[in-house]
Amino acid sequence: MALLGAVLAQLLHLALLLAAAPLVVGGTRWMKARLTGRRGPSPLQPFRDLDKLLRKRPLLAENASWISEWAPHAALAATILAAALVPSFARGMVLAPAADLVLLAGLLAIARVALALAGMDVGTAFGGLGAAREMSFSAFAEPALILCVLVLAILAGTTNLDVIAATMREGQLGLRVSLALALLALAAVAVAENARIPVDNPATHLELTMVHEAMLLESSGRHLALWEYQSALRLTLWLALLAAVFLPFGTAPAGAGPLAWVLGLLAWVAKIGALAAVLAAFESAIAKMRVFRVPEFLGAALLLALMAAALLFVSTGLA
Repeated sequence: MALLGAVLAQLLHLALLLAAAPLVVGGTRWMKARLTGRRGPSPLQPFRDLDKLLRKRPLLAENASWISEWAPHAALAATILAAALVPSFARGMVLAPAADLVLLAGLLAIARVALALAGMDVGTAFGGLGAAREMSFSAFAEPALILCVLVLAILAGTTNLDVIAATMREGQLGLRVSLALALLALAAVAVAENARIPVDNPATHLELTMVHEAMLLESSGRHLALWEYQSALRLTLWLALLAAVFLPFGTAPAGAGPLAWVLGLLAWVAKIGALAAVLAAFESAIAKMRVFRVPEFLGAALLLALMAAALLFVSTGLA
């Protein structure tokens, strides 16, 4: 029965994230519009956009290789697998033993490489420019992420996300400056990883500001739908990761029943909604950053993560 419950929780969790991804993007856009005094599109608009794109055949350039054909599928598959490892309404799912933060970072890196390869495959200037910037930014984002993983691993004694969430839920770590610094660093990395302002500004459609969108200019039809859905799922994954680590309250423990799942689901929806509202407020209030300042932005995140690890080592040595 325990195994059956873990499998059922895993399937429900995956279905929840797959269904919530477009709604998270649509809800964030709607809240941004409201904060700036505009009516804004419906939160359900991403579903309509995906449905429209899925009905169209993709058009490939004459010199496009098989990479342009399979890159969106590979990126989406890696993101779905990563999303399956991040707990939402319940812990103790069947894939919980494999929910390692290092593995999660590797799956996100696979999706990033697939996107960069798709941008470079056709050989356009925009695609190569966006791919070069994407990989250069990852040189700052990935070390910051790994340092945050190091901080959490030292505190919880493992890199398993399910165990870290349980440890945070039980309050065994208490209030630590290292956790606050790691939270700020992870939030900055999440902003960069999801092409959110101030890291990217695709609304202008200028080569000096585009990063992620520049690699999708040659995509169309079903391929563009896969890329857009992968982007929405990646944003939902990052919000779920922040909620699981730093807002673990309300999550159903391992082996819990359906009633605890329902309560955990309500808590998860509230947490994701609150994080999406914070993201919308941040993007509405922050000034747009020039793309050449992004390394400084991610460098600050790397410095915060390094300070978190250093403070943790110092406090451990003094103790």
